[in-house]
Amino acid sequence: MHTTLDITIIEQFSKEDLVIFIKHLMSTDFEKLVFLLYRIDVHENKVKQLLNTSTINSEELIAQAIIDRLAEKKITKEKYKQMKQDIDEEDRWTSDI
Repeated sequence: MHTTLDITIIEQFSKEDLVIFIKHLMSTDFEKLVFLLYRIDVHENKVKQLLNTSTINSEELIAQAIIDRLAEKKITKEKYKQMKQDIDEEDRWTSDI
C-alpha cells in the first residue's frame, strides 16, 4: 500500500483503494490524514459536517470528499487554462523581463 501523500498518486486511486488508504491513515497516522486533507484543500468544517450527518463509514465519506475536491480543482484548472488561451497574445502578461 502506498503511504505517500503525493496528490498525483492519490488521484490515480480507485475509490475503494482510497477508502483503504484513508482507513489505514486513520488507524496508524491520523496527523498524516489531516495533512493530506489540508493539502487537497478539503475543509475541516466540511469533514466535520459530513461525519456528523451521516451513518456511512467515515473513511468512505472522507474518500468521497477528497474525490469531489480533486474534481473541483481539475474543473477550475481547465476553466482558467481555457480562459488563458482565450486572451489575445498581445494582452497576456509576459515574463520576458
